Amino acid sequence: EFATMKISTKGRYALRLMIDLAQHCDEGFISLKTVSQRQDVSLKYMEAIAAALNRANLVNSQRGKEGGYCLSRPASEITVAEVLHSTEGSMAAVSCLDAGAKCLTLPMWKKLDAVMDNYLSGVSVQDLLDGKA
Repeated sequence: EFATMKISTKGRYALRLMIDLAQHCDEGFISLKTVSQRQDVSLKYMEAIAAALNRANLVNSQRGKEGGYCLSRPASEITVAEVLHSTEGSMAAVSCLDAGAKCLTLPMWKKLDAVMDNYLSGVSVQDLLDGKA
């Protein structure tokens, strides 16, 4: 069976976290507790997502009383593709029913994944905020 461009809950919540941070970027570092309450997502899940975004250098973190997270660069310079790749790895999830058989549709799925990745690479977090996606 084929599965193209599988985006998990983790990827969708990563986008929500990034949009939330972008909306509140003028407030400095935002605690994940605050974001998890605003987004109605468990704090533990938000922590795992924030860790992935931090590893990908999409957010900066700060410990302590005034700690939390903020975007590592302007929302207009962070693409949806970057955010999704940080949590999803490769978004292409193409496989053939019989690995030994030549899969004639594989090139088409690969091209479709490339088209989607190219599109998402051109959409920034700011574009989502502005409703321009």
